[in-house]
Amino acid sequence: MWLIWLIAYYSVRNDYIIPSFSETIKSFGVCLISADFWTAFAFTVLRTVGSFAISFVFATALVASGAIFGKINAFIKPFIDVMRTLPTLAVVLILLFWTTPSVAPVVVTVLVLFPMIYAQLYAAVKGIDGGIIEMAEVYGIAKRERLTKMYLPMISPSILAQTGANISLGIKVMISAEVLAGTYESMGGLMQNARVYVDMPRLAALTLIAVLTGLCIDLCFSFTEKFTFKWSKKESYA
Repeated sequence: MWLIWLIAYYSVRNDYIIPSFSETIKSFGVCLISADFWTAFAFTVLRTVGSFAISFVFATALVASGAIFGKINAFIKPFIDVMRTLPTLAVVLILLFWTTPSVAPVVVTVLVLFPMIYAQLYAAVKGIDGGIIEMAEVYGIAKRERLTKMYLPMISPSILAQTGANISLGIKVMISAEVLAGTYESMGGLMQNARVYVDMPRLAALTLIAVLTGLCIDLCFSFTEKFTFKWSKKESYA
């Protein structure tokens, strides 16, 4: 990717189209020592984590309710399908009439993450071996023991593996929504300012930071998944 960048830059030789790698790295360093950048970065990450938490809590509650009352899943499915097809740009523009530029990106990110997390949790629960559930009922294993030593260990690795990817996607959606909404003190706001002033190296540096942030989050959850998988096997054998 780095070589492609260099080839593209030297082919065009126009910093207003493709910024040079050296200027981008300089802008990258300037961002890292800027208090305004860290404030914007913190707000974007906090909004993303908050959006993920809201989506995860609601999805978990609905999946748990659907496990108890089967018809709830059939009732929810049309709403999930509608959420998946909502155009982000249109939703942001509509929300700006009802909310503030700080709230609109959070709502949009929730609308994107919630259907995905719901589908993942639903698939994880449905993937539990029916024979194990029957065995637990036959041997009269307490519900608390089933939850902590059977169900959670079985679904935790897959959920954690998807969590890192979901938060990374949330950052991408959040920044896009912030750009559209013109959110103050945000990564999207910084990118919008760089675009207005045609500061391509800064725009490229901010994009690089966003990509590296998503990769680091995904990597952290990948390592967590490995430890959780070991715990899952240990609990299963216990």
